Amino acid sequence: MTNAKDASRAWEPSSHLADSRALRSIRIRTAIYGALFFVIATIALVWQIPIFNNLPLAEGDVSPRDIRAPRKLTYISEVRTQQERARAEAAVEDVYDPPQARIARQQIDRARAALAFVDMVRVDPYAGRERKVAWLGSLADVPLTPQVIDYLLGFDDRAWKAVSAEITGVLEQTMREEIRPTAQLDAVLRSVPARVSSDLTEEQNQTVTIFVRALVKANAFFNAEKTADARRKARESIQPISRTMEEGETLLRAGDVVDATAAEALEELGLSTTLPGWSDIVGAAGFVLLSCVWLGLYLFRYADKFWTNQRYPTLLFTLLVAFTIAAKFMAPAQAVLPYLFPLAALSMLLMVLMDFQISLVATIFMATMVGYMAGRSLEITFYVFVGGLIGPMVLGRAERLSMYAWAGLFVALVNAAVILAFRLPGQSYDALGLAVLLGAGLANGLVSAGTTVASFYFLGAIFGITTSLRLMELSRPNHPLLRQLLLSAPGTYHHSILVSNLAEEAANRIGADALLTRVGSYYHDIGKSQEPYLFIENQMDGVNVHDRFDPQTSATLIHQHVSEGIRLARSAGLPEKIIAFIPEHHGTTLAAYFYSTALKAAGDDFSKVSEDDYRYPGPKPQSRETAIVMLADGSESAVRSKRPTSIEQINEIVDRMIRRRLEDGQLDECDLTMRDLQKIREAFVEMLEGVFHPRIPYPETRRPGQPKVDPVEMMNEPDKAPARESIGGEPWP
Repeated sequence: MTNAKDASRAWEPSSHLADSRALRSIRIRTAIYGALFFVIATIALVWQIPIFNNLPLAEGDVSPRDIRAPRKLTYISEVRTQQERARAEAAVEDVYDPPQARIARQQIDRARAALAFVDMVRVDPYAGRERKVAWLGSLADVPLTPQVIDYLLGFDDRAWKAVSAEITGVLEQTMREEIRPTAQLDAVLRSVPARVSSDLTEEQNQTVTIFVRALVKANAFFNAEKTADARRKARESIQPISRTMEEGETLLRAGDVVDATAAEALEELGLSTTLPGWSDIVGAAGFVLLSCVWLGLYLFRYADKFWTNQRYPTLLFTLLVAFTIAAKFMAPAQAVLPYLFPLAALSMLLMVLMDFQISLVATIFMATMVGYMAGRSLEITFYVFVGGLIGPMVLGRAERLSMYAWAGLFVALVNAAVILAFRLPGQSYDALGLAVLLGAGLANGLVSAGTTVASFYFLGAIFGITTSLRLMELSRPNHPLLRQLLLSAPGTYHHSILVSNLAEEAANRIGADALLTRVGSYYHDIGKSQEPYLFIENQMDGVNVHDRFDPQTSATLIHQHVSEGIRLARSAGLPEKIIAFIPEHHGTTLAAYFYSTALKAAGDDFSKVSEDDYRYPGPKPQSRETAIVMLADGSESAVRSKRPTSIEQINEIVDRMIRRRLEDGQLDECDLTMRDLQKIREAFVEMLEGVFHPRIPYPETRRPGQPKVDPVEMMNEPDKAPARESIGGEPWP
């Protein structure tokens, strides 16, 4: 069995960096990503997609209005030249070599050999019919059917000579023709029966056909070199084609689809491309630089969570680059496309994969980028920003799939409101155009929600980030690990459910991740499923296996459920955030019961008993969530062990347990404040009061012969029940 201390050393939570070197590595990586993004974004801003009088069109687009040539121009049309050359090349048929006489002679020789073999078998006086049938069936060059074999053995000498001569003649005549290994060969094979002399009987005709079809082969083959040379000459024979456009000539009418010829004409007229000048490049570079600087400063100063995961910089860089490229193709495009840009998908993805703070600043950053690309449009900037802002606000922690639908709906409604707010006051719209924009705004919400749902599963898996829907899957009771815990250690399973209720309520009160806390509670003691009898909650009939062990052995066995839990969790593919609960909910606490027993056996000589041998290997809780589970686990075990009879006793037990954890330094490495601890204590007391509430003593109704103290009375009067120690958690002294 793996040692618990070794397992805890191997476990390094990816979401919490333990040293400044790792933090420095993240910052260096972030700086590199920032420089790369600066280059990519600057190129995206200055690179111009072909436009036609501020109406960018590409081949396959529909022209929104009539476009005329501004001047007379004659130019060599590469498109038309290539089209004519392609037609000339396609008109050249494949070139085949002449029929090879060698193949014809070879096949005729094989036919004669096969006929000689058949003749030899026919006249063999020592072979019976069965052997002759077997010999003829083994003829390699000509696969003979049983029916044809019967014909061959049944022909008299005159009929056989006629068949042999016809086979040789038809084969020789056929092989003189040009036969290509294409459909032509199939046509020749189909024509064989018609080539056989009509003087032969039906049986003889079938025999000849079988032999000839088996021996006919292609004798003329494709010559790739000559074909390529012929096609090259055909292409070269086409001279460059010139085209003249008169001034005012209509190149495209409204509704026309832009073909390759029209796109070429627009490019030649200078209507499709504009080369950026130095002023454009410097302006775009300055804008991107300022944006990157303020984003970097914000992340450095205020986004503490961004520096807690080594994958966050890569994830943020990937998403910003992807959405910047998408914005380049949508923001400056036709009138409708900018309203379809799904910036809300970026903000919602960052919300579920990181947090709202990072989502907010990334939304502001990308909204300004989109507005710059859209011709410095305030309307587009405000449109994508408000939609990107409302999405994560509605989505929240996204603990249900329906929340994505609601977020998409709110984004759609806000988009429509922004469009109306900008278009209605100046009446700069037509009814049809406004309806199209409103439709695009509504579609934007659906696209954003769909993109988020489709992407965050993939991104969460790639970047090792635990999403809320992944946590919901893990919370289902039919998960194999939870089923195993329920069946093998039902007491521990019940304990985990109680701890999850306590921890979830406490997490809600202090603003921690309640869903993560609840799911982590389910799996925090999963290692107990391997040897459940070692833990008091799973022991029956008062039998305690630890009575047979010395205290140090018992402590070692108890500690091993941590390493076993980590092993089970890793083999089941649980996320690192969930695995963190297994060692951290114990931290480096002391197995006080066994330590006290060992100390008592040593005559209270502290020099003979090392406290380190009885402490869990850690690490201490690194997050508020794992710290809450530590406190919930200790509180539930302590209250269950002491069996309080009043709310005051519950309050005292919980308060003492929290103070002990605090004084023992178990909460030194997490972010819980004293105010948080007070809220946690209040939540625990309220929840535990409902679970371990004092019961009303029932009147004694004994019958003759009934014992004076029955089980119900023992439950109602805990002082009469046998004392139990909480083995595996921290017992109450």
